Amino acid sequence: MSSQTSSSKWADLAPRVLSAIAMAAIAVAAIWLGGAAYLALIIVVIGLCMWEFARLLQPTPTTLPIVLGLAAACGIFLCSLGPINAPGVVLSPQIAALFVAPVMGAILANRHRVLFFAYGLLIMLAGLGFLAMGPGHALIWFILIIIISDVAGYFAGRLIGGKKFWPRVSPKKTWSGTIAGWIGAFILGLIGMTQGVFTPLEAALVPFIAFAGQMGDIAQSAIKRMVGVKDSSNLIPGHGGVLDRFDAMIGAAGALVLLAGAGTLIFAG
Repeated sequence: MSSQTSSSKWADLAPRVLSAIAMAAIAVAAIWLGGAAYLALIIVVIGLCMWEFARLLQPTPTTLPIVLGLAAACGIFLCSLGPINAPGVVLSPQIAALFVAPVMGAILANRHRVLFFAYGLLIMLAGLGFLAMGPGHALIWFILIIIISDVAGYFAGRLIGGKKFWPRVSPKKTWSGTIAGWIGAFILGLIGMTQGVFTPLEAALVPFIAFAGQMGDIAQSAIKRMVGVKDSSNLIPGHGGVLDRFDAMIGAAGALVLLAGAGTLIFAG
């Protein structure tokens, strides 16, 4: 292997790390401050994700993505007014606001109506999940699950390589990286169990949250491939859009809400 080939394999490491540091700094500040700062972060992220998603599926007219992004942001704000407590989700009249943006997208879009509703609802459920976890230890452990899974998968995929996980959708993802992500998440779950954060059952379910995050990443890649674009937007110069960076967390947080709604506790309160 030539030095040029070897260096190209790691060409995206530096910008990946720098963007992660910048986003982590913003997230840490919002989590540390809590309250309005944390709520503002969730509202902005979910609103931008919905805007980018709508732009991918229907770039024209340009007003539709803006309207859906604002509807998503308002929906998350209204949900914050209801009795939502981690780790479960307590239904309230405000929860109906979760469906406004997905339903509007399904009705107003001239194509991909089912996808508009399904993935749009997943974005909103993820926002609800972040509200339910709140700026506490549950959120920190959740973020660690995604980070460990992503980092383990990144290095294993490049060092080991091997058969692709789903080449038609995500050509760079390998089975070695995918499994390494599960293993990394499981080890983190065991560590959390020894610290009294997880019960044995919860620790066993941690890899499923990591898998949901991986599938969130793949789902967004499939959408981009379907519409023929590389990035969800150019909001983060040189690194794509907000949805490109939060796709895994959207998948994992959405799955967490569904599990919590089904009565399965993932995080200790």
